[in-house]
Amino acid sequence: MKYDVCVVGSGAGAGPVIYELSKAGYKVVVLEKGPWLKTEDYTKDEMVATRRSVYTPRLQDECHVLVTKNKEGEWESRSTYSTGKDFWNGNVVGGSSNFMSAYFHRLKPVDFRLKSEFGAIDGANVEDWPITYEDLEPYYTKVESIVGVSGKVVPHRHLEPRSTSDFPFSPLAENIFSTWLDKGARELGYELIPAPRGILSQQKDQRNSCFYSNFCGSYGCASDAKGSSRVALLDEAMKTGNCTIIPNAKVYHLETDGEGKISRARYYNAKGDKLHTEAKLFVVAAQAIETSRLLLMSKNPDFPNGLANNSGQVGKNIVFSGGGIGSGQFFFEDLDEKDAERLKARGVFINRALQQWYVIEDEKLGGRVKGGTVDFVSEHANAVTKAVQLKYNSDGNLVYGSALKERMFDYFTGQRKLKFEIFVDWLPNDHCRVELDDEVKDKWGDPVARVWLGYHEHDLKVGRYLAEKAENLFRQVGLKNVSSSVSGVVSPNLQAGGCRFGNDPETSVLDKNCRAHEVENLYITDGSFMPTGGSVTYTFTIYANSFRVADAIKKNPLLN
Repeated sequence: MKYDVCVVGSGAGAGPVIYELSKAGYKVVVLEKGPWLKTEDYTKDEMVATRRSVYTPRLQDECHVLVTKNKEGEWESRSTYSTGKDFWNGNVVGGSSNFMSAYFHRLKPVDFRLKSEFGAIDGANVEDWPITYEDLEPYYTKVESIVGVSGKVVPHRHLEPRSTSDFPFSPLAENIFSTWLDKGARELGYELIPAPRGILSQQKDQRNSCFYSNFCGSYGCASDAKGSSRVALLDEAMKTGNCTIIPNAKVYHLETDGEGKISRARYYNAKGDKLHTEAKLFVVAAQAIETSRLLLMSKNPDFPNGLANNSGQVGKNIVFSGGGIGSGQFFFEDLDEKDAERLKARGVFINRALQQWYVIEDEKLGGRVKGGTVDFVSEHANAVTKAVQLKYNSDGNLVYGSALKERMFDYFTGQRKLKFEIFVDWLPNDHCRVELDDEVKDKWGDPVARVWLGYHEHDLKVGRYLAEKAENLFRQVGLKNVSSSVSGVVSPNLQAGGCRFGNDPETSVLDKNCRAHEVENLYITDGSFMPTGGSVTYTFTIYANSFRVADAIKKNPLLN
């Protein structure tokens, strides 16, 4: 069967396109590399969710080669199979949106014109976006309604313009710590705001409200309250009868017809057989690293450097999330009994954020610079992970036997750790990119992604500035052992770039509607399109942009 649209991937970048086109009557086929797990398949088993490669490929089957600087400043490469350092996100139907924590801050108008607002930065490849906040605003609103965003809009100095006065769903239930943070912020003159979440506080259609299970980020949702692509969009698309999802389909080549168009997507099925599907239009949303890898693997005489890569821009300017983390502790013996019991409440959220320094004006940083966001969160619920971290003391010596038991007992029953996460722009640079590795292959014999993880020192300066503000608030509230860490260490959870959009085909891969400059029936709708990432998590913006691009695809004459 020849479909109207073939979509590679099924996560946040793919879901809105699948949803919109299926509802519009187009025949859509989805090729997803991972299995099709349903809500009942997701348990709160820590060993499954965070300690084993269950929702991601086994590293002996598929790994990455990561290129980082060592202590001597020399670049060195190591495969994740050799190190055990997994660099995958969710490879299942719905993608990593199944496992997100779902902090849904919008980008702000300033994020779309970073270069114009703050000027060029030496060693960074910063460019303005070819669209404005106003172009994306209606689609943020659409995501809030369809995917479901809970929260409360309050006035603050960096509040972005909105077409609606508030979120469609009321805030989620909160821990008493939230009110302590509010009080401490007022005392310091901080503008603390409620953090919006892509999690339902009230029932919506067939989806339940949050169960407050205490296991959210890294886990699939048992209530369907979390706004994953699978639950919020793909389930609805399937009801139209126009959507076909093929799981365990690993796409390895996009074949062109010699006239500038893709004719078919070639893939391996679960048995390893080579199959293909044909369509009028193709949408790739495999997450930034794998999207670049697929295009680079799809070489042919018309595109000897990779599909849509005659400009040499595919894989360049990958961005992650700059920033860091911090923490502090309350010891129950220091609190009165009532406060201690309220603080012990599990499952309810903190949901507070600082965006007061989203733009910083301070001569210590060189004047006016782009700042970022601080989100305040609970320590992750994972018990095994905590226990493993307790087996070494502050001197690095192994603790075991009765001493370890006592240490664990004190940690789990005598205190509660609270944390903050800092998000600043990861400045795109020449040393952060994706290539094909010359030596390491996956189980199908295809080259794995070789990912350069170079960062810009500017990111660390901004991150440390925000960490100091967050530490001050934690100390004001009374937390002990307050500390933070800001570094260029990369987490794969937030990745974008590699196929940035722009108006100039010489310096960008996609046009403003995320269609490839060089391939008229190819769109890319995951985070690959982003020239810069902003100072918030990416998923909300990826969702919004995918809805925007879906409207553009509907107007493409190749479909009609």
